[in-house]
Amino acid sequence: MAEKRIVYRCQQCGYLSPKWLGRCPECQTWDGMVEERSAKGSSRAPATPSVKSRPVPFHEISSQDRARIVTGIHEWDRTLGSGLMPDSMVLLAGDPGIGKSTLLLQALARMARDRQVLYVSGEESPHQLKNRAERLGVRSERLLAYSECSLESVIEVIETLAPEILAVDSIQTLYSEALDVAPGSISQVRECAVRLMRVAKEKGISVILVGHVTKEGAIAGPKALEHLVDTVLYLEGDRTHAFRLLRSVKNRYGSTNEIGVFEMKEEGLEEVPNPSRLLLAERPVGVSGSVVVCSVEGTRPLLVELQALVSATGWVQPRRTTMGVDVNRLSLLVAVLEKKVGLSFAQQDVFMNVAGGIRIIEPAADLAVVTALISSYLDRPVPPDLVVWGEVGLAGEVRGVGHSVPRLAEAHALGFRKHLVPAGNVERLSRELGANCLGVRSLQEVMDALFNSPGR
Repeated sequence: MAEKRIVYRCQQCGYLSPKWLGRCPECQTWDGMVEERSAKGSSRAPATPSVKSRPVPFHEISSQDRARIVTGIHEWDRTLGSGLMPDSMVLLAGDPGIGKSTLLLQALARMARDRQVLYVSGEESPHQLKNRAERLGVRSERLLAYSECSLESVIEVIETLAPEILAVDSIQTLYSEALDVAPGSISQVRECAVRLMRVAKEKGISVILVGHVTKEGAIAGPKALEHLVDTVLYLEGDRTHAFRLLRSVKNRYGSTNEIGVFEMKEEGLEEVPNPSRLLLAERPVGVSGSVVVCSVEGTRPLLVELQALVSATGWVQPRRTTMGVDVNRLSLLVAVLEKKVGLSFAQQDVFMNVAGGIRIIEPAADLAVVTALISSYLDRPVPPDLVVWGEVGLAGEVRGVGHSVPRLAEAHALGFRKHLVPAGNVERLSRELGANCLGVRSLQEVMDALFNSPGR
């Protein structure tokens, strides 16, 4: 038998050490070194024979586009870039209980209508999978369930059945018998992902992997996992709300930062073709601190409600609390308001919330955040048919942003006729589109237009 040697590997960055260390010298993570055992000098034979290939000149490669696999779930297809690319590898990640397995099973059932699909689950038994399928109304003779954690067994089944689509739920539960380490470790995740990628490319199989996330919100396992796959999807949202956002953060075959919107119901995840209307359905009218912002996620404009609450506090250190908005960005904008407009927040708690559990990451929401803060501070509401967007700089200037025409079209479709936008955007619009747009260049102009004008 080959001699076993013990090494210690960091579970965050993969750093190897011959002895245990309390702190990883590579990524500075404490208590992340885990013992692994490997055989000296042993070489692992691949589970499947490699396909012989030769270098090919680019002009000899066929450039004909292959038809994407369309499910009919438009929000899913939209996020992938009009459908799943054949022979691709997709990583679907999200918080526990957010609905990853539910969405995956619904999509697989649609794809199994005219092709064979293998669903490998290392977390649920066949009976549990059956119960969930019945609850979701999934019935397909070509959707095969396989409860297994051994990578070698999964590859053997792939060789026998030759499915067109393979789904693994989840990659952290899969293990290779060639490694003497626990499932979910950085070595197992990397080994299983590489082996599955090789099988997918050689057999022409589309692979969908479900990945866990850490408490910091990153995908568990090595960072190389995200580099290996073709597409990375995040299913995110507040579990106390019904809305879920499927966000594409990497896509070799489509647009990045594209989103699909779903609503969680008893029958599963139902796509939301017009999320702006639902997100604004319960918006209060005539209330201070409430402002509608048009945010663009990928290519989709999305109208959401920003709510700000500024209240006096007796504490020495006032609170800055946000949900759906970066708290550091809020602190920056509060400092700009104090310096350039003269509002004092030194003895004021500031709370900011995006209604519906949506998370806004683009800088175009800055002007709406500032407007909501001023409205709550002065306790004066903004017009109910007003939509705001624009970036705010440290000098108090309002900077232009992109996608002005789609933002205006989405706002007009929902009945909003007034727009507070950067002056730079208004100058680039046609006279017809810019007729109802109020262009501002600084925060002082925002104060004059909304709160200092006659009749306000």
